[in-house]
Amino acid sequence: MTAIKASQVKDLRERTGLGMMECKKALVESGGDIEQAIEDLRKSSGMKAAKKAGRTAADGMVMVKIAENGSYGVVVEVNSETDFVARDENFQGFVSAVTDKAFDGKLGDLTELMDGDVETARQALVQKIGENISVRRIELVEAPVVGGYVHSNNRIAVLVALDGGNGDVAKDVAMHVAALNPQVAKPEDMAADVIAKEKEIYIAQAQESGKPDEIIEKMVAGRVKKFLAESSLVEQAFVKDPDVKVGKFLQQAGADIKSFTRFEVGEGIEVEEEDFAAEVAAQMEKQGK
Repeated sequence: MTAIKASQVKDLRERTGLGMMECKKALVESGGDIEQAIEDLRKSSGMKAAKKAGRTAADGMVMVKIAENGSYGVVVEVNSETDFVARDENFQGFVSAVTDKAFDGKLGDLTELMDGDVETARQALVQKIGENISVRRIELVEAPVVGGYVHSNNRIAVLVALDGGNGDVAKDVAMHVAALNPQVAKPEDMAADVIAKEKEIYIAQAQESGKPDEIIEKMVAGRVKKFLAESSLVEQAFVKDPDVKVGKFLQQAGADIKSFTRFEVGEGIEVEEEDFAAEVAAQMEKQGK
């Protein structure tokens, strides 16, 4: 059997828009010949789905599933092009099936998740509904206590990992994370480069005041401390009881935060906005020449 390189799979994916496993299979069958693999794929129904793969899928839904004993959970994001499809029962059934596979196999790797039947089901759904569908990401969380929360519109999902406490405590914290979107669990978890960048901005702002260096230093230190407090989960005022910080709430419950994972549908995806009027005008101008 011809050894297939990851770079070959990547090249074929970029040229066809098809899934990783299907590209690998096509390359194996073609003996590593990319042009032959493309020709073979064009003869299959998969290429029909690929025509839609270039379209941006930035809508969709998220889903979580947690073990009954609270020892682990998975969170999944699957994207569609429109909210209309995100509300379709066929799409939602597919998301549920993807989540079940990730949960049952304790899968945290997207490549492994998309192997075989999931990719086949995705392509079939693309052809059925006429929109690009993308399984964007999954996360497997394991801890002494795992709890989660999904916002009612299935656009934000959170998993929280705790030492101590129970599922209800974890769910309450997950609801807080969904609402306030902290950057890190604790101030000490903030990346040094992020703090350095904020500090640089604060120094530049403070220097404009014309105050002495020692005063500027204190001003900057205060602003950095405030930034860390506002961005850290344990330092934020708890949404269900604003008089108590999340860290204090956890302490009272005999729990400590290990980590949290927050998925919001479409976050970070750049959607190219089309100017329909400009496109029509350009076409008319082209036809007039």
